[in-house]
Amino acid sequence: MPQSIKGPHTMSVTDAAARGVAALIREAEEGTEVIVERRHQPVAAVISVGRFEALREAQRDLRDIGLVLTRAATDTGERFDLDSVIASLGYDRSVLEAELNEDLASGRE
Repeated sequence: MPQSIKGPHTMSVTDAAARGVAALIREAEEGTEVIVERRHQPVAAVISVGRFEALREAQRDLRDIGLVLTRAATDTGERFDLDSVIASLGYDRSVLEAELNEDLASGRE
């Protein structure tokens, strides 16, 4: 069952140090997110591993969605075979294959 998320609440580095690592970890395990600030600027967050993993999964999902949307928006439907691509780069497939075979025969990879 997903853990309910409480907070986040903020505290200074000094207050966080005074509370201690064990107390901050206990809060995170209980679902409270703690934002630690230095000079009123957020510098760290204490969250549970479950929340961290959920955020990482969401990040991967968003990256995948971005790739799919980019592909959908830019795909013209035109496809090219390998020989056309090789030729467009100024190479000849038979020459490349001969070079590869020569390299393999001489032990180069």
